[in-house]
Amino acid sequence: MVANPSKTPVKGGNLSWTNVIFFSVVHILALLAPWFFSWSALGTAIFLHWLLGSIGICLGYHRLLTHRSFQVPKPVEYAIATIGALALQGGPIFWVAGHRRHHLHTEDIDKDPYSAKRGFWWSHMLWLFYDDSESFDYQSYKRFAPDLDRDGYYRWLNQHFLWLQLPLGIGLYLLGGWSFVIYGMFVRAVCLWHSTWLINSATHMYGYRRFDCEDNSRNLWWAALLTYGEGWHNNHHAYPNVAKAGWQWWELDMTWWAIRGLEKLGLAKKIILPPTV
Repeated sequence: MVANPSKTPVKGGNLSWTNVIFFSVVHILALLAPWFFSWSALGTAIFLHWLLGSIGICLGYHRLLTHRSFQVPKPVEYAIATIGALALQGGPIFWVAGHRRHHLHTEDIDKDPYSAKRGFWWSHMLWLFYDDSESFDYQSYKRFAPDLDRDGYYRWLNQHFLWLQLPLGIGLYLLGGWSFVIYGMFVRAVCLWHSTWLINSATHMYGYRRFDCEDNSRNLWWAALLTYGEGWHNNHHAYPNVAKAGWQWWELDMTWWAIRGLEKLGLAKKIILPPTV
């Protein structure tokens, strides 16, 4: 399915060449991977994909900060949010505000920033390429995350998250040279972007529905494998504040395993569980 050309551009918005160039450069640098291959570099990319994706984005930005489906001590929350900021998917206020808009106006062509009704590629990535004040202007989007905006650390992290790539890159270079940088920064970023974006695109088009939600959210097993449990998206849209995305024993949810690990350590409390349905 492709986006409807008449609906793809943001109303009144122009192509953001800054975003287009940024995402293009990272993708091009990731294509250098065959010339810098090593098993240790590949292992580093896989580890960082899990750490920044499952712990930083899925557990941190999504289930903890956006939906408050469980609680952890504030220093732990800050540490997890910082891991999320390292994923190169925007600052916490930006990410949380966009996702809350998505839940408030799911699939609305104008109000959902990555509405699947605009087509697969729009919801997957094209929405990032157009100027839209509601999505990218801090003064506009911060009202969807007032709890985070009141916190000085989150305001700082939202403004300076890109600088975190510098110590990460230096650390990777010191550990394994340019192969670690190419795989740990660029290959990892591209793979994590596209796996995360599948939740906006594929899981609103393909898969099965356990709950008859007003939107077209679906449970998609292979997307769940790539996103550490986020692909059980129909479950999530039916009960967005529940910490567990995979409800059946065969609906693997690695992020839930991490939440349970935090609970066993005495760090995660007030975990919202699925109702008996």
